[in-house]
Amino acid sequence: MDRWDRIGRCAAYAAALALTPYLLIKVSWVIGSLLGVAPIGKGFSLGSWVLLNTVTIAMAGTGIALALALVRPWGMRLPGRLVALGAWAGAGFLVSILPYAVLSTLLGASHGDSETGPADDAAAPGWEAALIQFGFVGMGLGLAVALPCYLRRRWPDAFAGRVGEGPRAGLPWAAVTAAVVGVVWLYWAVGGTLGMAHPAERSTDGHLLTGLGAIWALIGATAVWMICRSRPARWPRWLPLALGWLGSGSLVAWSGWKLPATLFITLTHPADVIPPENPALAIPLHLAAVVAGAGMLRTLVAR
Repeated sequence: MDRWDRIGRCAAYAAALALTPYLLIKVSWVIGSLLGVAPIGKGFSLGSWVLLNTVTIAMAGTGIALALALVRPWGMRLPGRLVALGAWAGAGFLVSILPYAVLSTLLGASHGDSETGPADDAAAPGWEAALIQFGFVGMGLGLAVALPCYLRRRWPDAFAGRVGEGPRAGLPWAAVTAAVVGVVWLYWAVGGTLGMAHPAERSTDGHLLTGLGAIWALIGATAVWMICRSRPARWPRWLPLALGWLGSGSLVAWSGWKLPATLFITLTHPADVIPPENPALAIPLHLAAVVAGAGMLRTLVAR
């Protein structure tokens, strides 16, 4: 077992361990609300509250099983594409959580408020909210490290050598598309108003998440460009491969969730939700991000 194997195994176990308190908290919410000894979330009926948390319990259990599959011997016997795809999507969702949690906490403290902290919900006291945030941060960081190590262990030849040793190919359309999406998101994150229908509705959380999405889109696009153009030649191949996997996963995961949400809001016009972006631009951008992320993954696998 080499150094990267040891690092990946520790990261996978840490990810599973970090998400366990979240799973236990959600189970306690469901049981407590059914017994009438725990509060129901604001705006929820008993049935919708139980359903929502049951779904998140299943998601947390799946995440823990996925993290363990990256390190346990039985994980090597599972279909490699299935494990890699699940971890790719999971890491894509969670890879932005760590810097978001740190930045939102720092900005919230500097402003002397809790705007960027966890929602003030009767069902989530402070210590539970902290454990939930810790679970997402730990899972995201653990998967971001454990996934490339698992892929390297399962397909070592793909990670061997240096960037310049592979054949050079043309600039992939997926990387170009991802770069365009990333530039637009970065423009919005730093305060740009073109394409914004309601700029005043933007929050600190929105700026942070949009900016992190933009950064991962640009990182992923750059990594895929490096792999296809075989430059800089001296770089180890595993580095752009890992960054490309995380960047493409972030594009598909976040925009794959935001696209139907934006469509729903655009069609139903809920009174309490006013998205800052113009849906005529936001919807094509999310669609382009999903297509670009999937195209980048295909390029990485083919290379």
